[in-house]
Amino acid sequence: MSDCCTPDGSCHTTARTTYQVEGVGSAHCQGVVAKAVGALDDVKAVEVEIGTGLVTVTTAAAPDEAFDELLAKTVDEAGYGFAGRVSA
Repeated sequence: MSDCCTPDGSCHTTARTTYQVEGVGSAHCQGVVAKAVGALDDVKAVEVEIGTGLVTVTTAAAPDEAFDELLAKTVDEAGYGFAGRVSA
């Protein structure tokens, strides 16, 4: 069963938020961070940029402070530095 909003599979209630993660310098690091963040329940998609450490997370709803804290803990446990949200 899909959690999308419409019968055609499109969903208009997602939010994309970008975070800064330190230490993403290779494809291996990219994969580790993407796998860790992607495993969180509210995450629908994750994009990780090598070098910049920008991590764009797509969630079903706008992330709140509790989600940011969970994301920070997850990134830390994966061995990387969480630097917070990136301003749009």
